[in-house]
Amino acid sequence: MRNIKIFSGSSHPDLARRIAERLGLPLGKVVTKKFSNGETCVEIGESVREEDVFILQSGGSGPVNDHLMELLIMIHACKIASASRVTAVLPCFPYARQDRKDRSRAPITAKLVANMLSVAGADHIITMDLHASQIQGFFDIPVDNLYAEPVALRWIRESVAEWRSCVVVSPDAGGAKRVTSIADSLNVDFALIHKDRKRANEVERMVLVGDVAGRVAVLVDDMADTCGTICHAAGKLAEAGAVKVYAMVTHGVLSGPAVARLNQASLLEALVVTDTVPQEDNVRDCPKIQVMDVSIMLAEAIRRTHNGESVSHLFVNVPL
Repeated sequence: MRNIKIFSGSSHPDLARRIAERLGLPLGKVVTKKFSNGETCVEIGESVREEDVFILQSGGSGPVNDHLMELLIMIHACKIASASRVTAVLPCFPYARQDRKDRSRAPITAKLVANMLSVAGADHIITMDLHASQIQGFFDIPVDNLYAEPVALRWIRESVAEWRSCVVVSPDAGGAKRVTSIADSLNVDFALIHKDRKRANEVERMVLVGDVAGRVAVLVDDMADTCGTICHAAGKLAEAGAVKVYAMVTHGVLSGPAVARLNQASLLEALVVTDTVPQEDNVRDCPKIQVMDVSIMLAEAIRRTHNGESVSHLFVNVPL
């Protein structure tokens, strides 16, 4: 591939390296540092004039604000250095949970982030499993929202022996569409858990709608942060008679007490996450965590975008 450069921010260099290796390209040279007062400074170490530039930066873990600012500066630096196009590759979109005004004076921060990326000079966005699909409408530039569903389906078929009789479960009403799509692809039943929250990251009550008695249950969600919902839902499914409970999430943020909760949740067979967020430390600290590689999906999306090809094939297929 000609006239293409791939740069990595500091949030997930391992994922960027695997994407570059799959494409047969070297990662571009970039130096990121901070001034003594905390300001971020970025130096692009090679020419990007008339190049198709892709910048990978995940926004799900670590110092999210620093990573976002670093991405904005990298986009701006490439744009004013005469790059022909700059694409921000955000495997995990930052602030995606703040996508609507659900109470008085609440900010719609996902829209603010969309504005910042556009003003910085981004021409295109590639991301995965947005918390809410309407975030694509916050942009006036093209957004490709990839799905982890093809990778998840492959994992279920290969790793869950009883998958033909399993029940796919959504831990909340918002994930019903995601779960029904996976259940239809597997030709199995689905169930739903209705939850009431006291406040953010704290669930007060859960009600199961559906039958899981004597069957394997597979919880599916887009994000696991403190894992309170996942562990509570696993307990609810076990109470309802599920013989095994697996949990699958795209973005394993796993902050705060998440790993401790997973280690204590004896009813959960495994938590399967993608590597949109770095997972090395979490895998070391919790044997229940298994990781699905999505670098092949992101690499193929970059290749197709650069060559002007459709990316819709990736919505239902895993590249070979």
